[in-house]
This record gives sequence, C-alpha cells and structure tokens, in this order.
Amino acid sequence: MSIIKKTSDALQGHGKKESIDDSIKSDVFYKEDVEQNIWKSKLSWKITLSVFATMIVIQAAVMVFTVNNFEKEKLYELRQTGLNAVAPLIGQTSDQLVSPIRPDQARKLIEVTPVKGLSIYSLDVSQLATYGETTALYLSQFMDLNTTYWSVDGSSYEVIYSSSDLRRPYFIVAKLDSSHIDMAVMEYVQQNFLILLLLAAFVTTVLMIALSQLLLEPILLLRKNLLNAVRNPQKPQIQELRRKDNDEVTLTVNIANDLIRQNADNLMKLREQAEDQIHQLAYYDNLTKLPNRTMFAERLDQAIKNHVVKKEKSLVVMSVDLDHFKDINDSMGHEVGDMMLEAVAERLVNATPAEAIVSRASADEFSILAFLDEDISESSEIVDAIFASLAEPLVILQEKFQVRASIGLAHCPQDGMEVSHIMKNADIALNRAKEDGRATYRFYSEDFDRAVQSRFQMLRDLRLALEGNQFKLHYHPQFDLKTGKMIGAEALLRWYRPDNSPEGSHLVSPVEFIPIAEQSGLIVPIGEWVMETACKAAVEWQSQGLDPIRMAVNISGIQFHRGDIVNMVKRVLNDTGLDPRMLELEVTESVFMDDINQTIDILRQLHELGCELAIDDFGTGYSSLSYLRQFPIDRLKIDQSFVREVLTNNDDQAITRTIINLGHSLGLKVIAEGVETTDHQNFLLRENCDEVQGFKYTKPIPLNELLEYGKAYNNDLEKPSKDSPKLSVI
Repeated sequence: MSIIKKTSDALQGHGKKESIDDSIKSDVFYKEDVEQNIWKSKLSWKITLSVFATMIVIQAAVMVFTVNNFEKEKLYELRQTGLNAVAPLIGQTSDQLVSPIRPDQARKLIEVTPVKGLSIYSLDVSQLATYGETTALYLSQFMDLNTTYWSVDGSSYEVIYSSSDLRRPYFIVAKLDSSHIDMAVMEYVQQNFLILLLLAAFVTTVLMIALSQLLLEPILLLRKNLLNAVRNPQKPQIQELRRKDNDEVTLTVNIANDLIRQNADNLMKLREQAEDQIHQLAYYDNLTKLPNRTMFAERLDQAIKNHVVKKEKSLVVMSVDLDHFKDINDSMGHEVGDMMLEAVAERLVNATPAEAIVSRASADEFSILAFLDEDISESSEIVDAIFASLAEPLVILQEKFQVRASIGLAHCPQDGMEVSHIMKNADIALNRAKEDGRATYRFYSEDFDRAVQSRFQMLRDLRLALEGNQFKLHYHPQFDLKTGKMIGAEALLRWYRPDNSPEGSHLVSPVEFIPIAEQSGLIVPIGEWVMETACKAAVEWQSQGLDPIRMAVNISGIQFHRGDIVNMVKRVLNDTGLDPRMLELEVTESVFMDDINQTIDILRQLHELGCELAIDDFGTGYSSLSYLRQFPIDRLKIDQSFVREVLTNNDDQAITRTIINLGHSLGLKVIAEGVETTDHQNFLLRENCDEVQGFKYTKPIPLNELLEYGKAYNNDLEKPSKDSPKLSVI
C-alpha cells in the first residue's frame, strides 16, 4: 500500500505541470475541434434540416397562394391591355346595329396587339361582327359578363368587355394571346425558389454558427469531458466553457463537470480503501488479525536474505497444530471454535519473542518464525514457553477447554535455505509429532522426509495398481463348528507390487497400504473393486455345482461413511446376480464412532437388501455396548488376538467366553478367527462358539484353489463331535 501511495504522490507533482501544459494544448485543440465539427455535427444538421424543411413547407404554402395571385394579376393585365387596344377603335356611330370597328382596323389590331379575335355584340346581344380567330365564348342574354375562358394549353384567354368598360353601347368578346403568362409564372416560381435557397443558405449558416456557439460547443465539451472521465475516471482532464453564460446548457455542463470531479474523488477514496482492504485480506487473517501464510512466506524470505545469507542469525520455523480442534469445533460450534483460535493466537504472540512472527497458516494451524542468536537449543526454550502458555485452560462462554498442540520445527540454514523447503520440512516434523501421540514436538529429520516420500510413492503406486489390475483376492474359508460344514469365505485383499525380482512382483502387506488407501480416499474405489470381484467369485463357486457359501467382505470406515455404500452394494448385486443372503458385510467397531444414528440407518438399509452384517474384530473397539442391540447385525467376530492366546491367557479366555455369551444372549451368531490348532478348536467348541476360521484349516487362497479345496472338502466331510472334532483336511 505504501509503495502505491508513494508512487501516486510522486506522480501527482509531475502530473500538475503536465496538466497545465495539457490544458493549454487542449484549449487550442478544443477550439479547432469545435470549428471543424460545426459542419460534422449530426445534432446541428438535424436541427438545421428541421428548420430548413419547415421553411420549405411554409414557403411552398405561401408560393401556392402567391402564384395564384400572380397568375390572376397577369391575366388581369392582359385583359386591360386588350381593353386599351380595343376601346380607342370604337368610334361614334348613329347606327348601333353596325359594327363600330371597321375590318381594316380589326386586321391591324390583330397584327400589332395581343388580340387574336373579336366578336362584337349590340346591347340586345346581337352579334354584329367577328374578326380574327373564332372565340369560344358566345354571348347570350343571360350570360355573366365576368365569365372568362382560358384555353387548356394556355395559349389564349377570352374575356368580355361590357358597355361600361368600352363606354359605348356594345359588348365585345376578345380572344387574347396568353402564351406568355405560363412563362411569366415559371420565371416567378424560379425567382422565388432561388430566393428561398439563398434565404435557407443564409439561415443555415447563421443557425449553424449560433448552434455551434450556444449548443454544439457545450455538448462537444461535455462529451470530451465524459470521454476523459471514462478513460481516466480517477484523474479526468476537465475543460471549462469559454463563455460563462447563465443559460440552461451552461448550467448543465457545469453540473456534469462537478459530478465528474465528485466521481473522481470518490473513486480515489474507494481505491485507497479497497487497496487497504485487499492488502488486509491478502496478507492478514480476518479472524485473528495475524499475518497469513502468504505474508509469513514473504517475511521468511526477507529474513533469510537479510540475516541468514549474511550469517548474522539463524532461524527456526514452527508449525503449530491444535490437537483435536475439529472435535471441539463440531461439538461446540464454530463460534466457540473461532473464540478459541483468537485466544490461542494471543497466547502464541505473548509466548514468543518480540521480534518473532506468528501467523495463522490454516484453520487450526499456526506458523511461527523466530530468530536464533547462537544455536538451535533456543528453539526448545520457545517451544517450552508455548506449551506453558497453553497449559492453562481457556475459558470460553463460561466453559473451560484444555488446549493441546503438536509442533514441528525446521531450522535455517540447517534444514534448507528456500522458503518452501523450510515450511515443508516444518510440516513434515509436525506430522511426525502427531503420529507420535500429539501434544509433543519434533525437530525435522531427513528420516521423516524419506518416510513421507515413501508414503507418496506408495500412494502413486496404489493408483497405478488400481488402474493396472495389480490387486488380487484370496479367500479364507469359514466353517460351522458343530457340523464341520464349510459355510463361507472371507475375501482378503492382496497386492502384488511389480519389481525387478525374478518373480516380477512382491506381496505388500495390507498393514502397509490399507492405511494410506484410507487416508487418500482410494479405499472407496478399491473397496468397490473388492466387492464386485468377491461377488463374482461367489457366483462362480455356485456355478461349479458347489453348495452356496456366504461371501464375507470387509467394509472400511471411510468407505462406509464417504462412499455411497448402499447403492454400490445394490448395483454389484444386480450386476453379478448374487443372492443378497450370500453376501456378508463386515464392519469394525470404529465405524460406529462417528455418527451412531447415521450408522444405524445405513446398516438397516443394507439389511433390508437381504445382506448379512457382522461386526469384525469385536472387543477391540470402543463403542458402547448399549448401541449393540440397536444394530441390525447377524454375527459377532472374535478378533484373532484373543483366540491366539486363549489357551494360555486367562484374560483372553474370559473375553472370548464373554463375547460368545453376549452374542448368544442377543440372538447373534459368533465366529472366531485365528484358529490355528486343534486345542483352539476344542476350546471354542466347548464354549459353544458357532463358526470358525483360521490357519488350522487353510491359509487364504486364490479362487481357483478355493474351488478345488471346496470340492475336496465336501467330498471328505466328517461331522465332528465335542470329544473328537475333525475339521481339517490338510
């Protein structure tokens, strides 16, 4: 944030000088823009064309009226011209029945005047004479003397001159040459149109100039300011109007400029606030206000460069994890969990040296960076101070909580010089501390790293094993102790890991890879493969003509709760066609520890499918016996650890006897595993145990051997008695 502010301040001083120069330049460019854009403005042209169109419409309306009048005036002038030519020719005559115009006068009149023909009438409307072209008007007694006739082609115009017009007792119909009138009207229209164009051009020019000064200039200025605000909203280059009028447009531009400035100020403030918030979110934990993992890594990098590289000091990085914090968070709620984290953070800060850096690395994990002056023994003192600070119980919402922590330590330069390397090594040491019982601390050792690498390698190999069909199933037969009949087989997973040995692979103990498969979640797809393969084996057993046996499949706690175990079992049964009664699902007591109600619900759904359910390794877990009667189970399985020493250890005898009696009292079958001798078998027979399995009868064997074993065993079946039990055929 400080770097951004310093850069911003430095730019502001430089920006003031630039803004003055830019303002001068922009004023020049602005004036030129306005002058150049007068004739390019769409708005100005829209207004001007609207005015121009209005003028055209008005002028056209006026012209229609004036052309009519002009035409009438020209016709009236023509009538008067004819009258002026005819009237002087009428002389004084005593006989009103004789034409007052002689033929020679008429011919001369027609030659030199617009008159093209005459019809002369007496007062009683008797035609006295006609000269020149025949007139279309024929005077009658009742005819309106104002009647005129204009030929269609406009070449002649006929009028009636009355006695009052002539001042003589006659009527004359005169046919006048009117061909020049159309030309006169056309010239009149052209002159008016030219005047209109000149007027429109003048008005357009005046209007465009007025618009540019009063409207276009403010609009262009406003547009330029808005564009500047869009390009650089935080520091827009705002220009002012050259004229300070008090009209609406000027006021609008001024308001817009003020809004742009306010927006720029607000954006700058928001930016500063956002940068502060982003910095806080990016580098600090929101709950504890401690530096987060990102800032811790940066500080560690700086410390290495500034102190370790210069050999001034050494460093220790501690990874601190709160033991069983998830249980408190889940049982007491996140509010209590958050308050606990805040309290622990405060104690860690108080317990570490003043120059140490305490950060919250994840949900319940903290990282600590401390400087060491002499040797790594100082690290133990800091750890002791941390444990001492956490020893006193925390009081949260009137409840006391005892907080314990596991700590892993890595030193610089001893355990690495790279940030990522040191933090990784501290995490490796932390994991070792948790594996060694928690509430303790461990210094990083290369042996830890090798163990982690070995685990990761095994995880990679497990994925390859699942994809490459490296897993096999062996089957351990189970027998009815009283009848000696083979009644089932337990499917056991085997992994033959490829290597460079002559055999091409070696057997990996389930103790080695099952925990890793469970931690990684791979146990879910592996368990599904086991289920499908075991059910197919049970179907294959029946297809060989053997009596159906119960196929027992172990279900991991991870598979039980994380996988969709009910639908998976249903799908496998449908795909393989195995009778659900021939499938037994074995679950350990640890499955019941997480959520009793959910466990009961899942067990009931599985039981409703028709599957049998057994509790494996019964007696080694910690579940309450009060829940046992709620579980829809069919069988208890005595762990081999009790059976193996049952002949020599009184406690194991008592436990085995108790489990058998408990199972029978609940109406359950009891099966004992780990039967290795006839004495084991005889003891279990005397205690009324129902079923057995163990190395006395056979070791776990592949499917093909199981089929051969089943055929041979069924052929040699002997029913043992309590006195002389005989089960083994090997």
